Amino acid sequence: MGSSLFWLIIAYSLSQFYRACLAVFAPVLKADIGLNADQVSVALGLWFLTFAAMQIPVGWLLDNGSPRKMATILLVLGGGGGALVFASAQGPWGIYAAMMLIGIGCSPVLMTSFYIFARSAPSHKFGTLAGLVVGLGTLGNLAASVPLSLAMSLIGWRSVCVVLAVVTGLVALALYKFVQDPPALDPSSKISGGGLRDLAKIWPLYPILIMAAVAYAPSAGLRGSWAGGYLSDVYGLDVDGIGRVTFVMALSMIAGALAFGPVERIIRSRKVIVLGGTLIALVFLVLLWIGAGTQSILLTTVLLVGIGFFGSAYGQIMNHGRTLLPVHLTGRGVTLINLFSIGGVGVFQFATARAFAYTSGPDATSAAPYATVFGFFSVVLALGCLVYAFSREQKG
Repeated sequence: MGSSLFWLIIAYSLSQFYRACLAVFAPVLKADIGLNADQVSVALGLWFLTFAAMQIPVGWLLDNGSPRKMATILLVLGGGGGALVFASAQGPWGIYAAMMLIGIGCSPVLMTSFYIFARSAPSHKFGTLAGLVVGLGTLGNLAASVPLSLAMSLIGWRSVCVVLAVVTGLVALALYKFVQDPPALDPSSKISGGGLRDLAKIWPLYPILIMAAVAYAPSAGLRGSWAGGYLSDVYGLDVDGIGRVTFVMALSMIAGALAFGPVERIIRSRKVIVLGGTLIALVFLVLLWIGAGTQSILLTTVLLVGIGFFGSAYGQIMNHGRTLLPVHLTGRGVTLINLFSIGGVGVFQFATARAFAYTSGPDATSAAPYATVFGFFSVVLALGCLVYAFSREQKG
């Protein structure tokens, strides 16, 4: 499991990098090819929606094919190919196409990890292993901050994307060499059925799907796109300044993802952990909303850090949902939860882009449209917590 776990973490780091890099790319993309803040949000939304749509075929392939081969092929063609398209983009549509390709490439990586853990590791270790991949994999989020801004300063953003394409291809090949597929299921354990239709009959899964759809959206959206524009337009930060703030936020997301797994040994309730952490993240988000444009850069950074840390309960949401899944639907079940999580981010990126554009104008302050974005995320997260409060929990 050692070398396999290492390369699964590295591959997930790439996925985290690609979903977070637009915040740092934003100023140069605006200057070089005219990509505005709302278009950056749309590009990130396309990444998440494409990623989410891929969860349906990925789930089927996990249950019926080779997770290792699937992850390798999609990552090298979609991830590596998308990075090359990004490098050659001449306008918004080039960036849109690139992010969609990269979304396809990254779509199987985390679910391959979770599927292997669910099938090969003891049940009580799933949360810890998932937390390790999500937490350490978020180092890619870290790389998409100060290191990315430094690399762009040295060789330019297009050359950086070419290097990323090469690295992505090498990581994909490492997955093929070092990751082992879990043992094949005994044919007698496979129950014929509709797959997604069977999952739809598991009613206790619904509140978890709702929570998955809203819990990750604020931290991913802020870190991936909105933080860059907010820090640039309202506080006048350059690429290096944005990189420093997003670097600290990325650290908080890593720390949060790593912390949530061990906390389960103390609290012993996935529901309490998820709901408690998300409500604290909501408090930080509301404070960012009501003080938009009037807070110091230090306080703004603290609030972003709080949102990043306490909004990192993804692993425990997945762990909660996993306990409700029959073994023959493990692959499709975890990918369905991931579809809602990633799809929620994509949908809310489009929604916040529209809200941003609607509240922008000559009479609006530079902070006003961003306050609308923060308020939107706050309301959605509060509603999700309300629904999730009625979820059912079982041991396993």
